[in-house]
Amino acid sequence: MTPLRLTVIIGSTREGRTGERIARWFVERATRRDDIAVTVVDLADYAFPAHYPGEPTPSMVSFAATVEVADAFVVVTPEYNHSFPASLKQAIDYGYDEWQAKPVGFVSYGCRSVGLHAVEQLRTVFTALHATTVRDGVGIDLFHGELDTEQQRQDAAVLLDQLSWWGHALRDGRSARPYVS
Repeated sequence: MTPLRLTVIIGSTREGRTGERIARWFVERATRRDDIAVTVVDLADYAFPAHYPGEPTPSMVSFAATVEVADAFVVVTPEYNHSFPASLKQAIDYGYDEWQAKPVGFVSYGCRSVGLHAVEQLRTVFTALHATTVRDGVGIDLFHGELDTEQQRQDAAVLLDQLSWWGHALRDGRSARPYVS
């Protein structure tokens, strides 16, 4: 079986962000699996325009192409003011068909809420793009500052299991019959 192409997206572009460290932790867990091939996409590495242009820029085209070849996604997102970062919404909107019929999971972080407000809003966004969000995710409470707890490791394993199942099923489905939106 061909490994699932999992793209992990670091959604924050703030200087001094925690998301990069959390993404590295999650990627280390994901790369232990033989059924998953991981690519990391850091939105801070893209020169996205400040305004939506009439024609896509090379960065926009590159990001959409990365989304196109992925079979599944994990979005690593902070919670800012009970929502997710504008940089993440901007990037998500550079694709449409590229997201369709693919599973999306979440590793979220925040103080006390573990980023759940951001995840709930992202579920709505990805549903509009015809992506399938998986039920379980990983939530990290920055208030306590702990990373790599037993609970987080278990949550990551469940998330990866669900993404693997949905990712393989949807990849097979897209191969057998094009998705109709």
